[in-house]
Amino acid sequence: MDTFQKHRSLYKGTTPPWKETFRKRCVERLRSNRARLLDKYRQMGESIPFRTPGSILVQEVMEVEWSELKANGNRLPSLWQKDSFSDVLTVMKEDDELSVLEEIQKELISQEQAIIEEYERSVFYEEQCLNAMVEGIDSSDSLICPLCSKNHLTITSQFISCRCGTYINTQNRNISKADLRCQLESRVNEHCELCPHPPMFFVEGSFSLLMCCQGCDHLAVIV
Repeated sequence: MDTFQKHRSLYKGTTPPWKETFRKRCVERLRSNRARLLDKYRQMGESIPFRTPGSILVQEVMEVEWSELKANGNRLPSLWQKDSFSDVLTVMKEDDELSVLEEIQKELISQEQAIIEEYERSVFYEEQCLNAMVEGIDSSDSLICPLCSKNHLTITSQFISCRCGTYINTQNRNISKADLRCQLESRVNEHCELCPHPPMFFVEGSFSLLMCCQGCDHLAVIV
């Protein structure tokens, strides 16, 4: 009796013993590769729909984890390879293992899509906030807080503050509303010319307003 026949007779009519281990390892690998997944997604073009479901990392994740299970002593045929895939299908059609793989693949595709959708919502929200902040810059009588993108900034000779909790000590630096407006407008425009991703703002040590971008690792001092 050859290897595939032994494999078939051993697990016929039962849930494959490797299923849960393989599923968990695939899920963990996909989640741990979130940054790489989003990077590949951005390279493909966020406005371009997937040509095939799970075409970004799912198949790669399944291949790697399957190979590692084999390396750990599990008697498993190779996946995806032309010289053995037909044998895999022959075994798995009888043992329902093929349907198990398809079930795991669908779960991974669903999780991959969820990661991408969460990223798209985040980008959309950041773009909306940036638009609101830019509109505030364009206004002649007020400035919208770049951190919350909702409230108007209070600007005095001593500090810059916002109801959201933003506070920047500007004592002895003579930063006017016009100065801040000019810096914000200049830095945002410079970044937007080079990178499509919306920048983010944060305060460091209550003395500096900084602008950064996770898409291009850009960092700029506003005040």
